[in-house]
Amino acid sequence: MRTCDFCGRQESDEASTLTWSTAVENGRPKDFCERCSREHLRAMEGKLDSEHW
Repeated sequence: MRTCDFCGRQESDEASTLTWSTAVENGRPKDFCERCSREHLRAMEGKLDSEHW
């Protein structure tokens, strides 16, 4: 079972979570569902060093 750390959505099917994104914040892995990933893409990109984009 995978849970979105932003909205709490849960998915048990691994194929459904292929479009999810993963981040590490303060040493802790976080998962974000496709909807939250799309809605917060600019905030996520803003945290990346320029070498990653």
